[in-house]
Amino acid sequence: MKTKKQYKDYKKPTWAPPSWLFSPVWTLLYILIAISYGYVVYGFYTHVIPFIVVVPFVLNLVFNAAFTPLQFTLRNLALASVDILLVLGSLVWALVAVYPYISWVSLINIPYLLWVCFATVLQLTVTVMNRE
Repeated sequence: MKTKKQYKDYKKPTWAPPSWLFSPVWTLLYILIAISYGYVVYGFYTHVIPFIVVVPFVLNLVFNAAFTPLQFTLRNLALASVDILLVLGSLVWALVAVYPYISWVSLINIPYLLWVCFATVLQLTVTVMNRE
């Protein structure tokens, strides 16, 4: 029976950031997400935006929350890769959907979008490098 590797034991590309960088980056991003996503919910309740615009934001939070257990608890690189693609797709959908209603929400999430693009490439690379 194979033992599941710890993340630190996975092969990673040379351009992978050091592990200490993830915590401050995600702290900043979660602040932006909380402010902007909270305002989207407020916009829905005040009838500024329709429910269909809220849907990708909710899905993005669900997919984002699923990533850590998939990657670090189950240590399933393939599922984590599928999930990060869902995070990216739902984020793009959310930002495009909300822009006509509350454009600053899209703009404030550009750092989140850039980080998720980077994280997606990193996750897919790690997954390919560690195929067994």
